Amino acid sequence: AQTLKAFREAEAYPGPSLIIAYAPCINHGLKAGMGKSQAEEEAAVKCGYWHLWRYNPALEAEGKNPFILDSKEPEWSGFQSFLKGEVRYTSLLKQYPAEAGELFQVAEDNAKWRYNNYKRLANQVWELEEVES
Repeated sequence: AQTLKAFREAEAYPGPSLIIAYAPCINHGLKAGMGKSQAEEEAAVKCGYWHLWRYNPALEAEGKNPFILDSKEPEWSGFQSFLKGEVRYTSLLKQYPAEAGELFQVAEDNAKWRYNNYKRLANQVWELEEVES
């Protein structure tokens, strides 16, 4: 549903539009296999690795906040398990376990910071400002 909203808004906007999506590739090394990439995308959102949001400048003209956060509050307990489901991260963990543990925590902390920042942006009160001529 979120993907369709994003595509519809992008298509309807009378200027340039950009859609950024999380799309696992073979180099991510999904342990479940590339046939499970859609489940991997859902897991990325659920654990907070990837956040779903839209920015629609057309909403400004209606006096509405153009930033919309579509992601629910992530289940942070699954963040590091998500990382361990990809070979690109587990190879780091095998070769440098202490450093990988630290980096995994930094990545989780950064994802939490981004999500909280997105929540703040989405909750801002948005009003039309009168422009003096």
